[in-house]
Amino acid sequence: MLASLGRFVVRRRVAVLVAALLAMVVAGALGGGVAAHLSGGGFEDPGAQSSQAKRVLEQSFGARNPNVVLLVTAKDGSVDGAAVAAAGAALTRELGAEAGVAQAVSYWTLGSPPPLRSNDGRQALVLATIGGDDDAVAARIKDISPRYTRSDGTVTVAVGGFAEVFRQVSTQIEHDLVRAEMISLPIVLVLLVLVFGSVVAASLPLGIGALAVVGTFLVLRVLASFTQVSIFALNLTTAMGMGLAIDYSLFVVSRYREELRAGLAPADAIARTVQTAGRTVIFSSLTVAVSLAAMLVFPLAFLRSFAYAGIAVVALAAVGAVVVLPALLAVLGRRVDTWVLWRRPVKPEGTGFWHRVAVAVMRRPVTVATAVVLFLLLLGAPFIRIAFGLPDDRNLPASASSRQVQDVIRTQFTSNEASALNVVAPHAGAPRPDDVARYAADLSRAPGAARVDALTGSYAGGQLVAPTNAASARFAGPDGTWFSVVPSVEPYSGAGEALVRAVRAVPSPFGGVQVGGASAELVDSKSSLFGRMPLALGLIALVTFVALFLMTGGVLVPVKAILVNLLSLSASFGAMVWIFQEGHLAGVLDFTATGTIATTMPILMFCIAFGLSMDYEVFLLSRIKEEYDVSGDNVSSVALGLERTGRIVTAAAALLAVVFLAFATSQVTFIKLFGLGLALAVVLDATLIRAALVPAFMRLAGTANWWAPAPLRRLHQRFGISETATVRPAAPAPPREKVAV
Repeated sequence: MLASLGRFVVRRRVAVLVAALLAMVVAGALGGGVAAHLSGGGFEDPGAQSSQAKRVLEQSFGARNPNVVLLVTAKDGSVDGAAVAAAGAALTRELGAEAGVAQAVSYWTLGSPPPLRSNDGRQALVLATIGGDDDAVAARIKDISPRYTRSDGTVTVAVGGFAEVFRQVSTQIEHDLVRAEMISLPIVLVLLVLVFGSVVAASLPLGIGALAVVGTFLVLRVLASFTQVSIFALNLTTAMGMGLAIDYSLFVVSRYREELRAGLAPADAIARTVQTAGRTVIFSSLTVAVSLAAMLVFPLAFLRSFAYAGIAVVALAAVGAVVVLPALLAVLGRRVDTWVLWRRPVKPEGTGFWHRVAVAVMRRPVTVATAVVLFLLLLGAPFIRIAFGLPDDRNLPASASSRQVQDVIRTQFTSNEASALNVVAPHAGAPRPDDVARYAADLSRAPGAARVDALTGSYAGGQLVAPTNAASARFAGPDGTWFSVVPSVEPYSGAGEALVRAVRAVPSPFGGVQVGGASAELVDSKSSLFGRMPLALGLIALVTFVALFLMTGGVLVPVKAILVNLLSLSASFGAMVWIFQEGHLAGVLDFTATGTIATTMPILMFCIAFGLSMDYEVFLLSRIKEEYDVSGDNVSSVALGLERTGRIVTAAAALLAVVFLAFATSQVTFIKLFGLGLALAVVLDATLIRAALVPAFMRLAGTANWWAPAPLRRLHQRFGISETATVRPAAPAPPREKVAV
């Protein structure tokens, strides 16, 4: 079937290329502006208690936590001076009159509460709320922020709060993405020429990558019309589009050159390439896509967006490699090596570098396997200390204005007013004041609670500290009431999580209450993600096992692949904990360690890295199995399989690592972690895993690699997949020498 596809592409090569070019132009025209339609949010579980509390708070009480903070600094004297007080009150009224701003209060309009004034008395806060969803908030803060960043003869005003933080995060990532492309593209071009040796051959992966990336932009643009799609998915689109296009193109072009050297005419070489390497590319793309599709089981739009982008870009890269690239090769024929800058000498089979590496490893498999496993375990040891959090202002560089505002609040103010927990009692009816007061007092005793504001006043340490005022009316609703628990601890921290658990444990006189707010979102997101983790891991493991079994016909190889990949990924994660959570390289890499790792990052990195590792596993095992089907010799098959794919896998990994490392130059910490972590995972997988552990374990297992119970053996005979094909010259191949180990 695939050989027929290859011949069809050869016959219709011009039509295929014209169709691909038109598709790319249309995709570019319709999807080029996709960034404007994507969201900077998507970090919440819509079904979590915190999300439900947020919706009830908005719909029933018309309230929500402040997401805009103005830090007002007096140029002379304190914030209680007459001129500063007048300026602060006027600023509050001006902000409250802005379109989309639901409410605005400040130190000067609430009766000068101490938590809204800094410890030295020179700074005070204005708190405001922009209504609407994440995109509406982003649109309004984009207009509001520059107009309220101001200075006059009396005060200086700086803008902070969650809205401004995440606006700056999104803007910074867009700039970083452009810079990453500018950094990686020239390096990738040079490396491609070095790998292929020919300018013409080196340009082919770039064309396939551009097709995959632009096509995925169109897919994301269409999906954004129906559901929330995160703007951060563009990072994956660019990296995976170019990376997989390079991977698949390397594999296809290398196989095409190999078939030409074997004596086939270009048309037959293309048919053979599509039949063999094309099958492996399709097979590999399916395993990568399924690994990425596992993110669809999570309810967070952020993770689901990466699944959308990943599945689309993998599918388009595979189509480009199996259909469009063969059409290009059919047009070029033997001219694929035009503009040769250097020519790699073709060595007799069994004498190459990777063959010698495989033989050396298989001579001492126990020693090599033990050394590599111990090294990976050592590298992964910090992973057991991982602590999870959510991204906050500290993911921005210290020079970012919103980061500076939040740092001042963190160090100069006694509480974090904008990160209050919201305890919502939507069915309390007309609550008795005594019940409200007693419950508010109990909540204020929770460790980490600075103050509780309620319908009956403000409470701290179980005591009433401020009577009701004009602002207290906001806690009354048509059918219930709510309470604001202002924390004295960092919201995205272990102490913030402990506060949530303590608040939720306080008995309520109003029946079921719902607790929302920043710390509650952290608790609920961890529960949601980790609760669905077994399903995602099970799906990946099942598909990986089935895919590799269909390719190899053995049950040991798939199990070994899963375990080895998990070992490799745990090593990468351990390094990321050591670097980013514990901050050992914070000065070198220029970031602020928060003591946590963003909750979604390990899941995202696992799905991507596991998919890529399976990509390399499929490339290697396909050639090993092809040789084993011919010779029946396990040792020589492993050595020859690594010889034929070692250079390709290493080159592909190096190119992909460059792309990911370019993202590590980002000024946003979790994008920096994303790039560096995936680059390390790719490098470890292509070197220690493919070149050392795989040959060592396959040597130790011997013929057991290919064993399967009788029922599964019959299943493989019927449905198994192999690269072995019959488009070959009529002359018999010369006998191969066996490898002595």
